[in-house]
Amino acid sequence: MAKAKKSKAKKSKAKKSKAKKSTAKKSKTKKSVKRAVAAASRKSKKSKPAKKRAAPKKAAKKSAMPAKKAAPKKKKQVMGEGDYQASRKFLKDEANFVKRHNGEIPQMGREAGAAMDGPQGTELRAAEAEAQSHSKAPGEG
Repeated sequence: MAKAKKSKAKKSKAKKSKAKKSTAKKSKTKKSVKRAVAAASRKSKKSKPAKKRAAPKKAAKKSAMPAKKAAPKKKKQVMGEGDYQASRKFLKDEANFVKRHNGEIPQMGREAGAAMDGPQGTELRAAEAEAQSHSKAPGEG
């Protein structure tokens, strides 16, 4: 009786392994067919002249590799308060300035403070007031 059970178990294992092998073969054949179709479509694209072509079959279209996308079109430049490109450039330039002049910035601040107290102070304050009058920020103009 024990031998009969072993043989049934062996038979079921054999059936399972055969089923796995057959599904693996099917998937391999599907992949190879897809590759062959893709290669054939690439060859046909190269060899045919630039004339109107008939629409490809649906089955070939699904299995073929997607066509290369055309270069993206340039977007229109957004101007005004939404000019993101100019904002990125300004922030990048500002960060580069700080990196280059990191040790000199405290000295520059002291010189600017001295200039405000010196003979140029009235001109600098007038320029500051004019700049603030153009500002849309509340409480600064």
